[in-house]
Amino acid sequence: MDIDVQFPIQSSESVPYMSTAYVTHKRYTEHNLDSHYEHAGRIEAVWAQLQSAGLLDRLQCITPSPVTDAQILSVHTQDHLNRLNAVSTQDRTILLEQDTYASPTSPEIARLSAGGVIESIDAIMTNQADNAMAVVRPPGHHATPNRSMGFCLLNNIAIGARYAQSKYDLKKVLIIDYDVHHGNGTQDIFYGDDSVMFISIHQSPLYPGTGRVSETGYLNGKGYTLNVPIQGGHSDDAYKLIVDQLIWKAVERFNPDLMLISVGLDAHWVDPLANMRLSLSGYDMLARECIKMANQVCDGKIAFVMEGGYDLKALSHGWRNVAHALLGDNELSDPYGKAPSSLPLEDIHAEIAPIKKLHGL
Repeated sequence: MDIDVQFPIQSSESVPYMSTAYVTHKRYTEHNLDSHYEHAGRIEAVWAQLQSAGLLDRLQCITPSPVTDAQILSVHTQDHLNRLNAVSTQDRTILLEQDTYASPTSPEIARLSAGGVIESIDAIMTNQADNAMAVVRPPGHHATPNRSMGFCLLNNIAIGARYAQSKYDLKKVLIIDYDVHHGNGTQDIFYGDDSVMFISIHQSPLYPGTGRVSETGYLNGKGYTLNVPIQGGHSDDAYKLIVDQLIWKAVERFNPDLMLISVGLDAHWVDPLANMRLSLSGYDMLARECIKMANQVCDGKIAFVMEGGYDLKALSHGWRNVAHALLGDNELSDPYGKAPSSLPLEDIHAEIAPIKKLHGL
């Protein structure tokens, strides 16, 4: 890395009129396997981009604490926690699943990652900041109640949602996930719950193979899971149509007290693990539309949480753009530009028509 990356220090100073909490931890690099797609260089690239863009002085920088056992057990089973804790007794990096590694320090770093989401929520709910971005790793949205998978050890955003409900007595929390892979873990955790709505836009077919239109929840949670599976090849215009015709309507109807966003930059057209055609401009549209939704339904209470994204340039500039959007800047950083090709817009109309009908949107 060609610059000396700085790290946030807990700030106790008064905040400016429009303030954004930036939560991260220098220890996130300790969970690492250089040969793996989800390596420490991902978060280092984001840190470097935010610093080189001169954004650190404008953000409320916060260093998180690890989550407790009780906070983990609010969404995970005791068996899952036991298996994770057992990793710390190993003397080497091991595979928990075919695609998911852990070293002896990984359980502690996973706790710090989930802690980053909790600190983001605290900053918003205590008025330290207007909104927040949790630049954390390892990611979390594939972690189910009883399983680490898809590069994820703990479900960071789910732990955060439950914490927000418990600590601040929030009745309704909305999670929007626009990682290119379906957030199966988040869906599983809240599938029977009408107090947390889960909305996912994802490529299908693709790992992990879940997230069908028909998966809408069960019992009290019926109708509170909204999946938007779309074929690879769709670009910015398709995502804008999804936002306008599905997401806005669902958000207004649910009317949440807090919005949490699982941000995966792996739907970008250069990403090596998927086949979507979003540009950084398209991602900027998604972030700004989510902020508009939050301003309308929950007084701007919104936190963006880092999930996937495996092209370092797209990932780092994407998070720079999230910061600009949260700060209210009219600025977009896009070294790649638009995708060279994409599916015709007509295709997306056919894909979302049954979703609109099923959910009455």
